Amino acid sequence: MEREKDKSLYREAGVDIDAGERAVELMKKHVASTLRPEVLGGLGGFSGLFALDLNRFYQPVLVSGTDGVGTKLKIAQMVGKHDRVGIDLVAMCVNDILVTGAEPLFYLDYLACGKVDPKQVEEIVNGVAAGCREAGCALIGGETAEMPDFYPVGEYDLAGFAVGAVNRDQIWDGQRISAGDLVIGLPSSGVHSNGFSLVRHILFKKCGFSASDQFPETGRTIGEELLTPTRIYVKTILSLRERLGYMVVKGAAHITGGGITENIPRTLPQGLGAVINCGEWPVPPVFPFLQQMGGITTEEMYRVFNMGIGFVLIVEESDAERVTGTLQEMGEKSYIIGKVIRGSGVSYL
Repeated sequence: MEREKDKSLYREAGVDIDAGERAVELMKKHVASTLRPEVLGGLGGFSGLFALDLNRFYQPVLVSGTDGVGTKLKIAQMVGKHDRVGIDLVAMCVNDILVTGAEPLFYLDYLACGKVDPKQVEEIVNGVAAGCREAGCALIGGETAEMPDFYPVGEYDLAGFAVGAVNRDQIWDGQRISAGDLVIGLPSSGVHSNGFSLVRHILFKKCGFSASDQFPETGRTIGEELLTPTRIYVKTILSLRERLGYMVVKGAAHITGGGITENIPRTLPQGLGAVINCGEWPVPPVFPFLQQMGGITTEEMYRVFNMGIGFVLIVEESDAERVTGTLQEMGEKSYIIGKVIRGSGVSYL
């Protein structure tokens, strides 16, 4: 049989089934670390099984979100560090479904590569599992696709999706938002996972930096700075809802691709806009650095990047102090960054 393996035409064509099996064995412990009581079965089936707890979800609405990491993967491949982008992958999906007030329940990922490197795959899945643990959801399945001639050796792409649940009468749909409500921002950890085509163009093509060059503001390398994982807001926001009740928050927004400019309007009813006071929160040094190096207009910065605000809550003015105070008690920084007004879009002061 060993001689037959050595003659495998599939391996000659560039697909190594044995390497794929080794990768699965290496990732099993990471997947197991994310399991919840509702998960049925284990890794290796054709599908993942999850038994919804109908005692908690009496009017269950399933909420789903899908995303990838984008060209931030190029930085990970440049540096040779792959676990952090796994966290990014989970964050981009769970933060999106969190906007509705939903609790993420389970996650599935998809990894496509030119050649399976079991240790690299393990590192990626370790990051995905870390993101799932941080979000409180189970990693119940995934796929690793070895695609020679489609991806160069050493390169890969990641995608995934999350499924969550919320009771129908507790959905945050933004319909209760009205003029005069306040916008509360929670800080980002940096660039997160958006705008990396522009980041790479500025720093590596236009300015000629390398990932190993020092980022002047923090003492870390540029690669380390850029690979800071996207923040996962799930436990903070769900805990806030548990403490204050779901009615206190009228709407929420994940500040992702499109920045503050395009994401806040996604949660506002027709006829309403927002005014944002730019001096109300500290902007991480990576953003002025990018703006200076690239000669980017302030308008474009706010339309591409999160500018230091990763998640937004919209609340009644009379509730704002209670919300920010509760967040502070939980060890979470927050800032009142603006107000809802009659009109449309986002303007800045």
